[in-house]
Amino acid sequence: MIYTFQFEFELQGMEAGRNTVVRVQSLVQAGLAEIPSQYIQPHENRPIHKKDNGAGIMNIPVLDLFGFDPEHRDSVRKAIGEACREWGAFQVTNHGVPIELMDQIRSVGFSFFNDCPFQDKLKYACDPTSAASEGYGSKMLVDNSNCGVLDWRDYFDHHTLPLSRRNPSRWPHFLPNYREVVGKHSDEMKVLAQKLLGLISESLGLPSSGIENAVGEFYQNITISYYPPCPQPDLTLGLQSHSDMGAITLLIQDQVEGLQVLKESQWFTVRPLCDAIVAILSDQIEIISNGKYKSAQHRAITNSRRPRLSVATFHDPAKKMKISPAFQLVNESSSPRYREVNYEDYVSSWYSKGPEGKRNIDALRINF
Repeated sequence: MIYTFQFEFELQGMEAGRNTVVRVQSLVQAGLAEIPSQYIQPHENRPIHKKDNGAGIMNIPVLDLFGFDPEHRDSVRKAIGEACREWGAFQVTNHGVPIELMDQIRSVGFSFFNDCPFQDKLKYACDPTSAASEGYGSKMLVDNSNCGVLDWRDYFDHHTLPLSRRNPSRWPHFLPNYREVVGKHSDEMKVLAQKLLGLISESLGLPSSGIENAVGEFYQNITISYYPPCPQPDLTLGLQSHSDMGAITLLIQDQVEGLQVLKESQWFTVRPLCDAIVAILSDQIEIISNGKYKSAQHRAITNSRRPRLSVATFHDPAKKMKISPAFQLVNESSSPRYREVNYEDYVSSWYSKGPEGKRNIDALRINF
């Protein structure tokens, strides 16, 4: 069988130390009963799988945006500010993104991973030696020697904005509407990100355009992640604990639980809502807000029964931007809490050292 042969070939390469990237889905399709050691997390990082997935009973806030109706702007802005202070993440409904499009992006994502032959998928393989390269992959970091453990996840990463980076010929062609759906999704997510950042800016007492001006032109990536069922979900993670490096991430889930957010040293499962989009604050917002808002530390857990799919749209600053606390939030009673950083250097550090929770942004803190 092709999957069994491919699995054996890749696993032999992994064990021999070659730069061979195993597709997690191929492990599952080979009928593996135990996960390879490269996917086993240290005891302190392993999820606790109880009836509630080991997470608390609270959930991140679910905020009705009322279609951005001006009559509700004050109340929505206040609710967003509270969610940013308390959680760094929230779900939004009545956000203006067509539900049909959300269903379509989930559908084409599942079709790519479940319906396309493995060899066809490999035609779009990303470069495993280049960080954040576009295409089909499994390994988040180029060199995993620092963080050690691989994630139980496959993905397809699309470079979508600025338009000069968008090249649909690098996306799957064997699904009739795949490229069209991803393009439309990109455009809708950009609009929603701009509106949410405007409200977040206002909730900080900044001009509506404050954060968007600070990050510059959006660099947007769309990552469709596929988490196959895992025979030993207590031992691994679908995605290791981290905070996102950019400005804001907008995430669409399917109906399978898996996303968890850390609050006060406890993990809380984000219950999927079919018509909601999860907004996750990233590290540059924490810096710009001078620590008033925190980027959300989050992870993905696995299960032994059902595959899970999510669609994350990352909105990052341009690489040459210098990010620092907004001057309006720095005064005699509130000194700068973070050093200025060149975003390109921040990205390089994130990928070379690994995320390991929030250690990259913690390294920028100014201690008093």
